[in-house]
Amino acid sequence: MKSIYFTCAPKTCFSSFLPFLLAVFPLGFSGLWLPQPLCAQEAPIEAADPAGAPREFAALPRQFRELQLGMSLDSLKEALIKDSYFNFRGDRDVSLLPARSQSLVETTGSLFIRRAFFQFMEEQLFIMSFTLDTNQVDHYSIFTNMVNKYGEPSFLNPKESVWESEDIRISIERPLTVKYIDKRTFNAIIDESAVVESGHVTQRREFINEF
Repeated sequence: MKSIYFTCAPKTCFSSFLPFLLAVFPLGFSGLWLPQPLCAQEAPIEAADPAGAPREFAALPRQFRELQLGMSLDSLKEALIKDSYFNFRGDRDVSLLPARSQSLVETTGSLFIRRAFFQFMEEQLFIMSFTLDTNQVDHYSIFTNMVNKYGEPSFLNPKESVWESEDIRISIERPLTVKYIDKRTFNAIIDESAVVESGHVTQRREFINEF
Protein backbone atom coordinates (compact mmCIF):
# COMPACT_ATOMS: atom_id res chain seq x y z
CA MET A 1 0.00 0.00 0.00
CA LYS A 2 1.30 3.46 -0.91
CA SER A 3 1.82 5.93 1.92
CA ILE A 4 -0.42 8.91 2.53
CA TYR A 5 1.36 12.23 3.07
CA PHE A 6 0.04 15.39 4.67
CA THR A 7 2.08 18.60 4.41
CA CYS A 8 0.09 20.61 6.94
CA ALA A 9 -0.85 19.97 10.54
CA PRO A 10 -2.42 16.45 10.63
CA LYS A 11 -5.36 17.38 12.84
CA THR A 12 -6.40 20.34 10.66
CA CYS A 13 -6.10 18.63 7.28
CA PHE A 14 -7.40 15.18 8.21
CA SER A 15 -10.44 16.55 10.06
CA SER A 16 -11.28 18.65 7.00
CA PHE A 17 -11.10 15.70 4.58
CA LEU A 18 -12.49 12.88 6.78
CA PRO A 19 -16.25 13.36 6.02
CA PHE A 20 -15.53 13.55 2.28
CA LEU A 21 -13.34 10.44 2.31
CA LEU A 22 -15.86 8.40 4.28
CA ALA A 23 -18.62 9.31 1.83
CA VAL A 24 -16.65 8.57 -1.33
CA PHE A 25 -14.52 5.66 -0.10
CA PRO A 26 -16.68 3.80 2.47
CA LEU A 27 -14.62 0.62 2.12
CA GLY A 28 -11.37 2.14 3.33
CA PHE A 29 -8.19 3.59 1.90
CA SER A 30 -6.58 0.46 0.39
CA GLY A 31 -4.60 1.38 -2.72
CA LEU A 32 -5.60 5.03 -2.41
CA TRP A 33 -3.11 7.81 -3.30
CA LEU A 34 -3.96 11.25 -2.04
CA PRO A 35 -2.46 14.44 -3.51
CA GLN A 36 -1.19 17.15 -1.20
CA PRO A 37 -4.23 18.65 0.51
CA LEU A 38 -5.30 22.18 -0.46
CA CYS A 39 -4.92 23.37 3.09
CA ALA A 40 -1.11 23.23 2.75
CA GLN A 41 0.19 26.82 2.63
CA GLU A 42 3.05 29.04 3.71
CA ALA A 43 3.19 30.72 7.08
CA PRO A 44 0.82 33.71 7.24
CA ILE A 45 2.27 37.15 6.54
CA GLU A 46 1.93 39.68 9.30
CA ALA A 47 -0.81 42.20 8.63
CA ALA A 48 0.12 45.78 7.95
CA ASP A 49 -0.63 48.52 10.44
CA PRO A 50 -4.44 48.83 10.25
CA ALA A 51 -4.17 52.58 10.73
CA GLY A 52 -1.75 52.81 7.81
CA ALA A 53 0.02 55.71 9.48
CA PRO A 54 3.38 56.63 7.90
CA ARG A 55 6.43 56.51 10.12
CA GLU A 56 7.50 59.85 11.53
CA PHE A 57 11.15 60.86 11.20
CA ALA A 58 13.20 63.47 13.04
CA ALA A 59 13.69 66.91 11.53
CA LEU A 60 17.08 67.51 9.92
CA PRO A 61 19.46 68.90 12.57
CA ARG A 62 21.42 72.15 12.43
CA GLN A 63 23.84 70.77 14.98
CA PHE A 64 26.60 68.18 15.38
CA ARG A 65 27.55 67.75 19.03
CA GLU A 66 28.03 71.35 20.31
CA LEU A 67 28.71 72.75 16.83
CA GLN A 68 25.73 74.49 15.28
CA LEU A 69 24.99 76.26 12.01
CA GLY A 70 24.48 79.97 12.64
CA MET A 71 26.90 80.17 15.58
CA SER A 72 29.57 82.86 15.73
CA LEU A 73 33.27 82.32 15.08
CA ASP A 74 34.15 82.88 18.74
CA SER A 75 31.49 80.38 19.84
CA LEU A 76 32.87 77.81 17.41
CA LYS A 77 36.40 78.29 18.73
CA GLU A 78 35.24 77.67 22.30
CA ALA A 79 33.27 74.56 21.29
CA LEU A 80 36.21 73.10 19.34
CA ILE A 81 38.62 73.65 22.23
CA LYS A 82 36.31 71.74 24.58
CA ASP A 83 35.59 68.86 22.17
CA SER A 84 38.04 65.94 22.34
CA TYR A 85 37.15 64.89 18.77
CA PHE A 86 39.04 67.92 17.39
CA ASN A 87 42.66 69.06 17.61
CA PHE A 88 41.89 72.77 17.27
CA ARG A 89 44.94 75.06 17.60
CA GLY A 90 43.18 78.40 17.93
CA ASP A 91 43.65 81.28 15.48
CA ARG A 92 46.32 79.32 13.58
CA ASP A 93 43.49 77.24 12.11
CA VAL A 94 41.44 80.29 11.05
CA SER A 95 41.82 81.77 7.55
CA LEU A 96 40.24 84.75 5.81
CA LEU A 97 38.81 83.96 2.38
CA PRO A 98 39.10 86.28 -0.62
CA ALA A 99 35.30 86.55 -0.79
CA ARG A 100 33.74 89.40 1.16
CA SER A 101 33.07 88.74 4.86
CA GLN A 102 33.98 85.06 4.66
CA SER A 103 36.37 83.05 6.81
CA LEU A 104 37.32 79.41 7.13
CA VAL A 105 38.31 77.23 10.07
CA GLU A 106 40.20 74.05 9.20
CA THR A 107 41.27 71.61 11.89
CA THR A 108 42.36 68.01 12.25
CA GLY A 109 40.35 65.53 14.25
CA SER A 110 40.97 62.51 16.43
CA LEU A 111 39.61 58.97 16.59
CA PHE A 112 36.68 58.98 14.13
CA ILE A 113 37.23 62.40 12.47
CA ARG A 114 40.22 62.98 10.21
CA ARG A 115 39.56 66.59 9.27
CA ALA A 116 36.88 69.24 9.66
CA PHE A 117 36.07 72.49 7.83
CA PHE A 118 33.84 75.32 9.03
CA GLN A 119 32.94 78.19 6.69
CA PHE A 120 31.56 81.54 7.85
CA MET A 121 29.66 84.31 6.14
CA GLU A 122 29.52 87.61 8.04
CA GLU A 123 30.57 85.88 11.28
CA GLN A 124 27.89 83.16 11.02
CA LEU A 125 28.68 79.50 10.44
CA PHE A 126 26.86 78.20 7.35
CA ILE A 127 28.85 75.09 6.33
CA MET A 128 30.23 72.27 8.49
CA SER A 129 32.17 69.47 6.79
CA PHE A 130 33.54 66.38 8.54
CA THR A 131 35.85 63.94 6.75
CA LEU A 132 35.68 60.68 8.70
CA ASP A 133 38.32 57.98 9.16
CA THR A 134 37.20 55.04 7.03
CA ASN A 135 39.36 52.73 9.14
CA GLN A 136 37.11 53.51 12.09
CA VAL A 137 33.72 54.25 10.49
CA ASP A 138 32.16 52.87 7.30
CA HIS A 139 29.87 54.56 4.80
CA TYR A 140 27.08 51.99 5.19
CA SER A 141 26.79 52.56 8.96
CA ILE A 142 26.53 56.33 8.58
CA PHE A 143 24.02 56.04 5.72
CA THR A 144 21.85 53.50 7.56
CA ASN A 145 21.79 55.63 10.70
CA MET A 146 20.71 58.69 8.69
CA VAL A 147 17.91 56.76 6.96
CA ASN A 148 16.63 55.39 10.27
CA LYS A 149 16.56 58.88 11.81
CA TYR A 150 15.59 61.14 8.89
CA GLY A 151 14.03 58.84 6.29
CA GLU A 152 15.13 58.12 2.74
CA PRO A 153 17.41 60.72 1.13
CA SER A 154 15.93 63.41 -1.11
CA PHE A 155 18.62 62.72 -3.70
CA LEU A 156 20.91 59.75 -4.23
CA ASN A 157 23.66 58.88 -6.69
CA PRO A 158 26.95 56.91 -6.52
CA LYS A 159 28.83 60.00 -5.30
CA GLU A 160 26.54 61.34 -2.58
CA SER A 161 23.32 60.99 -0.60
CA VAL A 162 21.43 64.19 0.20
CA TRP A 163 18.73 65.01 2.75
CA GLU A 164 17.05 68.41 2.40
CA SER A 165 14.52 70.58 4.17
CA GLU A 166 13.57 74.17 3.54
CA ASP A 167 16.55 75.45 5.54
CA ILE A 168 19.05 72.58 5.82
CA ARG A 169 20.99 70.35 3.45
CA ILE A 170 22.89 67.34 4.83
CA SER A 171 24.95 65.11 2.56
CA ILE A 172 27.18 62.05 2.77
CA GLU A 173 29.86 62.22 0.10
CA ARG A 174 32.12 59.35 -0.84
CA PRO A 175 34.46 58.09 0.36
CA LEU A 176 33.10 59.46 3.66
CA THR A 177 32.46 63.16 4.27
CA VAL A 178 29.37 64.47 6.06
CA LYS A 179 28.33 68.07 5.30
CA TYR A 180 25.81 70.37 6.95
CA ILE A 181 24.77 73.45 4.94
CA ASP A 182 22.53 76.39 5.83
CA LYS A 183 20.65 76.65 2.53
CA ARG A 184 19.42 80.22 2.99
CA THR A 185 22.93 81.61 3.41
CA PHE A 186 24.39 79.36 0.75
CA ASN A 187 21.72 80.31 -1.81
CA ALA A 188 22.21 83.99 -1.02
CA ILE A 189 25.92 83.63 -1.81
CA ILE A 190 25.12 81.83 -5.08
CA ASP A 191 22.68 84.58 -6.09
CA GLU A 192 25.24 87.27 -5.24
CA SER A 193 27.90 85.45 -7.25
CA ALA A 194 25.55 85.28 -10.22
CA VAL A 195 25.00 89.05 -10.04
CA VAL A 196 28.74 89.72 -9.85
CA GLU A 197 29.38 87.37 -12.78
CA SER A 198 26.66 89.04 -14.80
CA GLY A 199 28.21 92.43 -14.11
CA HIS A 200 31.61 91.15 -15.17
CA VAL A 201 30.18 89.79 -18.43
CA THR A 202 28.58 93.15 -19.16
CA GLN A 203 31.79 95.02 -18.38
CA ARG A 204 33.76 92.64 -20.61
CA ARG A 205 31.32 93.14 -23.50
CA GLU A 206 31.50 96.93 -23.13
CA PHE A 207 35.31 96.76 -23.12
CA ILE A 208 35.36 94.68 -26.32
CA ASN A 209 33.03 97.21 -27.97
CA GLU A 210 35.63 99.89 -27.38
CA PHE A 211 37.68 98.48 -30.27
